[in-house]
Amino acid sequence: MENYKLTINIINNYKCYLMKEERSEATIAKYLRDIRAFYNYLPDNKIVTKEITIAYKTSILDNYESSSINSMLAAVNGFLKFLGLDYCKVKKLKVQRQIYREESRELTKEEYFALLSACSGNKHQRLNLIIQTICGTGIRISELKHFTVQAVKSGKVQVHCKGKSRTVFIPTQLRDKLLIYISKKGIESGSIFITRGGKPVDRSNIWTQMQKICEIAGVAASKVFPHNLRHLFARTYYQIKKDLGKLADILGHSNIETTRIYTISTGKEHEKQIECLGLII
Repeated sequence: MENYKLTINIINNYKCYLMKEERSEATIAKYLRDIRAFYNYLPDNKIVTKEITIAYKTSILDNYESSSINSMLAAVNGFLKFLGLDYCKVKKLKVQRQIYREESRELTKEEYFALLSACSGNKHQRLNLIIQTICGTGIRISELKHFTVQAVKSGKVQVHCKGKSRTVFIPTQLRDKLLIYISKKGIESGSIFITRGGKPVDRSNIWTQMQKICEIAGVAASKVFPHNLRHLFARTYYQIKKDLGKLADILGHSNIETTRIYTISTGKEHEKQIECLGLII
């Protein structure tokens, strides 16, 4: 097999390929970040071999969680396949399905309301509504841009993500709050949550603002990030409806196993359930 030398230009070509495949901006950014990490690991001659790919896999084992490692390897393997280097791909880690979430990462309803209380008032009105919009509908942060003036007025949002389209219904109370916000801000059209430059707010904008209110709310920073609001929506919905298939449709998941991950509870809840079995005398 001939040696294959990797270059930045080749990585840029892959970016163009991903764009033509209509991958989301967030997905492309994530893939490229992982691929550049692999590129930086390569020896000075930037030659790709199966031995090098295996060594790279070994090098990240002690620095990341299993799920993160598999995500990084998936990005690299996809890139290698694009290059016709399937023989250089490596196997992902075998991970036992997680049956409960770490309590230190799970945002509770009480903490959610504390965050809302911490960002009440005119100064943080936009952040307060963004948090309620994500948690009240279960959308991805990248889908927030689809909440336009027209969509809010209609009470439903058509979102497009990962090559799929679905309808997200806006709860009446949330819709009323958003309509008041639109009127107050004089927003006539387009996305309602925008930066000073007029562009839709993105993940980094919202994460930075959320981190600033953690201390005020008395909530651990490790729990406060946009995607955790989506998890809270999923757990709350499942606790009430117990319908995993419907929840998968609402969240826009094509694989119900992905939805199952969103609904797992903390180890403390599992401990309580085991204690109630009454098998010890």
